[in-house]
Amino acid sequence: MTHMMQALVYDGPYQMPLREVPAPVPQPDEVLIQVAYSGICGSELSGYEGQNSLRKPPLIMGHEFSGSIVQVGDEAARQFPQFSVGARVTANPLISCGQCMYCLAGQHNLCPKRKLHSASLPGSNAQWVVVTARALHLLPDDMPLTIAALTEPAACAIHTAEIARPLPHEVGLVIGAGPIGLMTIQALMDYGLREVYCADLNPTRLAMALEVGAKPLPNGEIIPNQADLVVDAVGSDKVRQLCVTAARPAGRVIWVGLHEAQATLPINDMIRREITAYGSFAYNQRDFAIALKALAAGRFWLKDEWTRVEPLERGAACFEELLHGSTVSKIWLKPS
Repeated sequence: MTHMMQALVYDGPYQMPLREVPAPVPQPDEVLIQVAYSGICGSELSGYEGQNSLRKPPLIMGHEFSGSIVQVGDEAARQFPQFSVGARVTANPLISCGQCMYCLAGQHNLCPKRKLHSASLPGSNAQWVVVTARALHLLPDDMPLTIAALTEPAACAIHTAEIARPLPHEVGLVIGAGPIGLMTIQALMDYGLREVYCADLNPTRLAMALEVGAKPLPNGEIIPNQADLVVDAVGSDKVRQLCVTAARPAGRVIWVGLHEAQATLPINDMIRREITAYGSFAYNQRDFAIALKALAAGRFWLKDEWTRVEPLERGAACFEELLHGSTVSKIWLKPS
C-alpha cells in the first residue's frame, strides 16, 4: 500500500495547490525526514512566477528546512550511525557527486552533476522529504528548529563573504535587505568589515538592516564611486547596474541575486574603472557547516518579529505576499 502525504505542488506560473501525493521512500543510502519548517527562498519566488529555468512543473519546492529523522536506509545506518530515528537535523540541499575536480577542490557548488532539492530533486514543502545521509547535519540540542532552517541562506552569505574577502578599512554596500541581504551584512561584518551600507526600497526591511549593523540608504539612493565592494542581493537588471555605479574605481561587485536571467551592464565603464565582478552561487560543504555553527552561536540572526510561521496549506498565499512587498523577512511553512 502506497502511503500518501500533503505537499505543495508547483504546477506552473502562479499555480501551487496543496495536494495528496505519494510519500517518498528512502533508498539504502538515504533518510526520511519529517519536515518541521520549510523556508521560502527568493529563488523559489522567481520559480513560482515561471522565471527560473531550473524549476519545471510538476515540482515540490523547498530547500531551507529542518526536521527529525523518521526512517534510515540500511547503508545510511551503517555509514552514519549518528543519524538515528528521532535525531533533529537540517540538510545541505545541494547534492554534489563528490568525485569530480570541483568537488575534490571543495567547490561542490560548481559540480557539473549537482542536484538541488527544490529543483531537480523533490523539496521540503511537504510532510516528508528524502535526503542522502551524507548531506545531513545534526543540530545542537538547544537550537530552535526555525533557526536551523536558516542554515541554507546563511551558507549563501558565508560563501559571498569568502569571495568578497573584505578588509577592515573597506566600505561595503549590500543592495537588497531580504533574508540573503541581511545575512550577507552579518557575514561581511563577521569577516571583519566595519562599515557596511544597505539600500532597499522597503523602509521596514531597511530598518532591519540598520538593526543588524548596516547604515541604511533610504529609497535606494546609492552613492556613486564610493564602495570598495558591492553585493547584489536582488538580481534585477536595474540593481545590477546600480552595483557598478556604486563601486569605486578598482572596486569589486559580487552578484548573488538570481531573479532575472539577463542584464545590460556598462562594460566599457567597468573596463575603464577596472571593476572586478564575481558570481557567488550557493555554497560549498564547508560554508554550510560554518553557517550552522554561526547560527548556533548567535552570530547570525533574524528577530522573531521579522519572521512568521504559516501552515503549509497557505503556501501559495505566502508566495504571493512575498512577491508583493511583504514586510516580513522570512516565512516558514509548517506541515500539519
